[in-house]
Amino acid sequence: MLHRSPRFAAVAPLLRQLGGAAALLAALLALLAAGTGIGAVRVTAGAVLGVAAVAVLARAAHRTRTTTFGPAGAVTLARGVLVIGAAALVGRGGTAGVALVVLAGVALLLDAVDGPVARRTGTVSACGARFDMETDAFLLLVLSVHVAVTTGPWWVLAIGLMRYAYAAAGRVLPWLRGELPELRSAKVVAALQGVVLVVVAAGVWPPMVERPAIGVALIALVWSFASSVAWRWRVAPEHPVRWWVAGSGLLTGAGAALVVGVLVLPGVPEGVEPLGFVRLPIEVVAGGVVLAVLPARLRRAVAVAGGAAVAVIGLFKLLDIGFLKALDRPFDPVSDWVLLRNAQEFLQGTVGPTGALVAAAGAVLAALALPVAAAAALLRLGRLAARHRPATLSAAALLGTAWIVLWAGVGGQLVPGAPLAAADGVAQVRDRAADLPAALRDRAAFADEAAVDAYADVPGDRLLGALRGKDVVFTVVESYGRSAVEDPAMAPRIDPVLAEGDDRLGAAGFASRSRFLSSPVTGGGSWLAHATLFSGLRIDDEGRHDQLVSSDRLTLPRAFRDAGWETTAVMPGTTRAWPEASFYGHQRVHASTDDGLGYRGPSFSWSPMPDQYTLSAFNRLEYQRTDRGPLMAEIALTSSHAPWTPVPPTLPWDAIGDGAVYDGHAGGGRSFDSVFGGDPAAVRDDYVHATEYSLRTVLDWVKRFGDDDLVVVVLGDHQPVSVVTGPDGGRDVPISIITRDSAVLDRVAGWGWTPGLKPAPTAQAAPMETFRDRFLATFDR
Repeated sequence: MLHRSPRFAAVAPLLRQLGGAAALLAALLALLAAGTGIGAVRVTAGAVLGVAAVAVLARAAHRTRTTTFGPAGAVTLARGVLVIGAAALVGRGGTAGVALVVLAGVALLLDAVDGPVARRTGTVSACGARFDMETDAFLLLVLSVHVAVTTGPWWVLAIGLMRYAYAAAGRVLPWLRGELPELRSAKVVAALQGVVLVVVAAGVWPPMVERPAIGVALIALVWSFASSVAWRWRVAPEHPVRWWVAGSGLLTGAGAALVVGVLVLPGVPEGVEPLGFVRLPIEVVAGGVVLAVLPARLRRAVAVAGGAAVAVIGLFKLLDIGFLKALDRPFDPVSDWVLLRNAQEFLQGTVGPTGALVAAAGAVLAALALPVAAAAALLRLGRLAARHRPATLSAAALLGTAWIVLWAGVGGQLVPGAPLAAADGVAQVRDRAADLPAALRDRAAFADEAAVDAYADVPGDRLLGALRGKDVVFTVVESYGRSAVEDPAMAPRIDPVLAEGDDRLGAAGFASRSRFLSSPVTGGGSWLAHATLFSGLRIDDEGRHDQLVSSDRLTLPRAFRDAGWETTAVMPGTTRAWPEASFYGHQRVHASTDDGLGYRGPSFSWSPMPDQYTLSAFNRLEYQRTDRGPLMAEIALTSSHAPWTPVPPTLPWDAIGDGAVYDGHAGGGRSFDSVFGGDPAAVRDDYVHATEYSLRTVLDWVKRFGDDDLVVVVLGDHQPVSVVTGPDGGRDVPISIITRDSAVLDRVAGWGWTPGLKPAPTAQAAPMETFRDRFLATFDR
């Protein structure tokens, strides 16, 4: 026969009360799930809060030798259950919002019951009073968060945080701690907070009344706490300040914020918003257990290694966010490091050399400081975990169970791309470990693909025979994508430009055909699109690009050169040496390097010069020369490059000169970061305006300067960033062939082209890498 120990018998009433409260909470959460549809995520959160509350209460009872909460404590337990139920409903409207108001209202009413019950039954205790006060404080926190989320004023959170701020201040200012006089005014003010927040949560007041009422309640609460502070100051014999405690607390808080912040930071741009950080990282749970149980020397080594890992995880997350935002793909650690140099050059073009240098220095310092700070944080947190090992392991068991429930049985996320059961660090390590062998496999596969070239050994005199005597000009319009001609927010402005171009070109004897190509990139990476177009291979990362330009692959410009054309490239955005020009087969390159284009005007944000000047310089340097043969040219137009403002004015062609005429027109533009942080509608408007300018410019150039021997290919390199296109913009870009020679257009009739400069909405996009072979096959004789 089993006998209960005297100790168990003594605490049996307490255990029954806690067990009854747990059962009541379970029933309430089940009822809320069935009646309000709050879902398993919120039920799990409520259960975690309940278990944590029971653990805290049990510990408090043990420390104060409390064996029962008594009748008053039972009422407070019931209030606590109601408050936790309300916490599971925070931020929800409809039936859930009504349920929250009911639960909070009943909890407020019961607050007037437990005190009198304790006094009448003679069960008043310090533990019970503290329990009652903490329940009140948590209820105000729950209500203030709910009102802040549903109604809007963020400063309402001050009501819920005031009690906790006072307690934290007491750690640094010990004279704040101790008994306070029981004042009716303090009780009235405390009750006022709950009543006002419940009424606002119920939505019975008009908006013009809600905020003033919350403001009055907050002012009253500040006055009440200020009175308490003043009273404690008067009665305290001295007023010490524990600076060491304050500094230690700040360091601990900062360290925890750094480590947890890195681990909960979503790795995708759409997840980077306040609710996206509401996540439970498994690395924190597992790391707490490891640091708590390891011996001191090994714990320090693990903390330092963990700090380095946290830093690397944070760096890759930030790079992923930037690359997904700008290029619609994550960062590739194998081949993308070279793009950091491009980013530096881009910053020089947008914020100037000094701004770019400051930004680069800041990035380097942050990258160096992050592992040191993370290691220091983990060393500090590890010592705390070991010092409070039982509490750490208990918390880890609770949070680990909750994580497993969220991950395996519930799932869910408050914002896209940020699952509540976070394992970003594990995923980063797993994915990056797989990147290297995947990259090596891709390089081998690409080498095999590039080695197969049907035109590798074709003599030059058998290439492009159907275009003999023609000047062929490829004009690539930066960021000109399918969205520009089909998105309802942009097409109404771009389509008239194309229709007007059709009319004006038609009057000048030109005709055109258009379709779509699917670019290998989006948002940026123009050089990869150029390489894809001219090589006949899909070049979608730097690794493939490096392999390509070190090979002897036949490119379209080199095919023209071998067939007898003079080949040239006009690259206003190229500001440094371009060794790839010899690979492509360009005999002459005109770039911003060494003043190759002779521009004397201002830059327009990133674009070093306006498109009209670029085409005017092409006229002067190449097209209108009398001592040349047939010409093949590649022209990169940059006025439609982000941040798309300011837009140059359209000038008479004979007034352009050396570009000095543009002085005074380049001010008032947006910074590049505004593309991602500004108003999307304004950014889209800037994009459309810049694209209108680029298209009008190139079409006017064809009309004014084109002759019977001109064949112009106008295409986009890639879609603009997703801020402009939206998340489903795709990768398609328009391409048009313009000429007066009907025989040229007849040859491409089988490609599925649409007459005119706008492709048909039903037009299918061909992969950009198929263009080279089809072009060579179409015009081979």
